[in-house]
Amino acid sequence: MTTLVATDLDRTLIYSAAALGLDVPDARAPRLVSVEMYDSRPQSFVTEPAARMIAELAAHPDAFFVPTTTRTREQYRRINFPGPVPRYAICANGGHLLVDGRTDHDWNLSVRQALDSSCVPLGEVRDHLVRTADPSWLLKEREAEELFTYLVVERDLMPDSWPKELAAWAEPRGWTVSLQGRKLYAVPGPLTKSAAVAEITRRTGARTVLAAGDSLLDADLLLAAHEGWRPGHGELASTGWAAPHVVPLPSRGVRCGEEILRILLRRVAALSAES
Repeated sequence: MTTLVATDLDRTLIYSAAALGLDVPDARAPRLVSVEMYDSRPQSFVTEPAARMIAELAAHPDAFFVPTTTRTREQYRRINFPGPVPRYAICANGGHLLVDGRTDHDWNLSVRQALDSSCVPLGEVRDHLVRTADPSWLLKEREAEELFTYLVVERDLMPDSWPKELAAWAEPRGWTVSLQGRKLYAVPGPLTKSAAVAEITRRTGARTVLAAGDSLLDADLLLAAHEGWRPGHGELASTGWAAPHVVPLPSRGVRCGEEILRILLRRVAALSAES
């Protein structure tokens, strides 16, 4: 039985130095492996056991390991996972599907057509964000793949009410808002990871979908999966988000990424034995 394993990356499988969440003395900290370089500096990490499990999962004969991220294609390609290169990857929150590292342009075209028919244009949303954000806490404004936009903010200075006001403005216009660390995303409602996962499921004939994620942008992915897991940190945990088939894990930080991989490998092995 073929299993599709669709996992969010940042703060689910891989962790920046700021997100490691290590609460032990340095001498007892786990050994880390860098899986991303940016400007010649290590950017993202996993534990050594997690690195081995990623390689094992990517090479499993009865599973498709599908990195599923809001990162742009350029940002995703900075990641160097151990083991075989995944056959499929999902970038830009479902806006781009990579097959053997190459962009599936037909998929991207179908996504853009869906957005054009159901959401206000990106430019209108971007203008609203820039106009209403306060320069005292707005650090950067970025557009991703001409599909969505996000702000980099000073969380301590940004009023808690501002993301809620933005979400209320965006929802009737077909957009969603997600706050992840210092990044505040504005994403079209139909731009979802679950839609891209459904397409890969169709192509591969996978019978079971396993998923993991930590943010509200992962909620649709988790809901569409047969089984899911969320970390003890992140947007979903802080809001108390839950679903009957999604297991909330108590662990946090980089050790949670290791725990997720251990669970996924165990479930893949069990499903393979059942077939």
